[in-house]
Formats: sequence, C-alpha cells, structure tokens
Amino acid sequence: MNSQPSQSLLEADEPSPVRIINPNGRASFLLIGDHAGNRVPRALEPFGVAEADLERHIGWDIGIAALGGMLADRLDATFIAQRYSRLVIDCNRSPDAVDAMPLVSDGTPIPANATLDSAARAARIAAIHAPYQAAIAAELERRDAAGEDTVLVALHSFTPAMRGFARPWQIGVLHGGGDEAYANRVLAALEARGDLVVGDNEPYAMDTIDFTIPNHAFAAGRRYVETEIRQDLLTSEAQIRDWAEILQQVLSAAL
Repeated sequence: MNSQPSQSLLEADEPSPVRIINPNGRASFLLIGDHAGNRVPRALEPFGVAEADLERHIGWDIGIAALGGMLADRLDATFIAQRYSRLVIDCNRSPDAVDAMPLVSDGTPIPANATLDSAARAARIAAIHAPYQAAIAAELERRDAAGEDTVLVALHSFTPAMRGFARPWQIGVLHGGGDEAYANRVLAALEARGDLVVGDNEPYAMDTIDFTIPNHAFAAGRRYVETEIRQDLLTSEAQIRDWAEILQQVLSAAL
C-alpha cells in the first residue's frame, strides 16, 4: 500500500502547495489556479508517470502559472496558485471524489494511485488540497472582514483534442450556479470582440464535479468566473502576454 502519514508527505525542503503572488494586490479580483503546478512529492516516488506525461495536460493546466502571474501584475490582483500535479490530487474536485486521485487520466494509467488506502488519500488531502483551499478561504475571510468586494477568477486551460475530438474553442467561460451575472458579462465581453471562438460552458460545463468555485462562491453569493483557454494558445511568452491583455480588458469591462 502507498501509505504515508500526512505530516511527512511533504518534506521540510519541498515547496508549499500554495504560492501567493502579489499578496497585497489592491484589485477586487482574486485569481486562483487549481492546477498551476505539476510537482510530485518525493515521498510518492516512483509515481510511475513519465516526466513527459506530467508536462502534458493530464499533469497540470499548461500555461496557467505564467498567465496568472502576468495577469496579477496587470490587474494588481492577488493570484493563489497550487504547485502540485492534479494527478497527485485534483484541487478542483471534492477531496472524497473518486477522481480526485485518478486511476487513469485521458487513457494514461497512474500507477501510484492504483493501491491507495484511506491513510494515503488522507495524507494527500492534508498536505496539498486542504492548505490550498484554506488559503483561498483565509484571503476571502480577510477581504470580507475589511469590507472589500471580491470577484473570484479561476484560471484553467484545456487540451486542443480529447479522445480524438477536436475542440475549436479558444476560450471557454464556465458558470453553473450561484451569482452567474458576472460570468455572463465576461462571456458577452469576449463574444463582442468578434475575433475569438468562445465557448459558453464549453469545452466543460460547470457542474457538480467542480469544487473550488462552488465551494467559495455559490453560498456566499460571490461574483465569479471560471475561464478555460486552449493550451496550444499558451505555449509562448508572446501568446501568454496576449491572453493576459485580453483577460485584463474583459475582466475589467465586466465589472
């Protein structure tokens, strides 16, 4: 069994799962990146997944770490990013969901997830999922206590093809509960540009699978939007800069 106590899953010299960029940002936006990293804790090695696979879409949201940092700078916003691979634990899933630690991802087996017992699952939750979600909650609580308005902006990216089907959308806007008005305004602002193929809840729909936005925004009636950008459009610094400019414009306009 792959079973480690939670306090030893991440060694003292390994990075925290939470990276906060521009913590004193003055904008109302709080940017979040559930899948912004693809690290694997040393305690889980051998993980059984090739480095090339960790660099693919199954390992993380390609381009989002750089995009979030650039957008945080442009908006003067705070960006809370999660550093470990979604194959270790998916921080946009309920921690008790079966696919929070997938056995297979887009056809690729994940050997280290094949024999997880309850202690091993709890270790990953305690070391990575819980601290990341707690960091978001703490920042929202601080802002609420200070009377500051907050708009949650979840940044994701998606693979250009899945299971043999091409995905033509360049950016998708996800919404599906709570106060959807802001997300709908972002969608309208993107469509009004006339130069983008925009998906309304495409290539994914926000449903009961998503965790972060529903958990932090819905019950609180907080404004939010979740974006998905196609990963082949986030492969160069110039592309990322272009998307940061687009998002800076539409997120601000939608306010």
